[in-house]
Amino acid sequence: MDEGTRTPAVHRVLQPAGWPRPRGYANGIEARGRTVFVGGMIGWDQTGRFAAADLPGQVLQALRNIAAVLAEAGAGPEHVTRMTWYVTDMAAYRQAQREVGEAYRAVMGAHFPAMALVQVVSLVEPEAKVEIEATAVIPD
Repeated sequence: MDEGTRTPAVHRVLQPAGWPRPRGYANGIEARGRTVFVGGMIGWDQTGRFAAADLPGQVLQALRNIAAVLAEAGAGPEHVTRMTWYVTDMAAYRQAQREVGEAYRAVMGAHFPAMALVQVVSLVEPEAKVEIEATAVIPD
């Protein structure tokens, strides 16, 4: 792990001098290797069913889905360099931030890639509360 970043040393965290350390994400990641792009994953399981109606439960399943796709490429959560989260209700996200963090750490551990979080009006699947895209780089 890189000193003070809590990010596995497979990639280099970019932290400009004097900037405050971000909580739960990195300002930037430098990586070299084979790139894996994971499309937007939502909170349904491999059968296409939503096991959870709440945001933290859907986050947990969406992250599990990302991990499953990464595994197909021989990658894991530690290889993720960037994520974009789309939520349908930012207030609900803020209210559930602790539980969402617990779900995140259950799958991703203490690995915090560069991230963006955006509120959207809706997602393609009406029951979906979150959709997460990920990019991973498997080192050479």
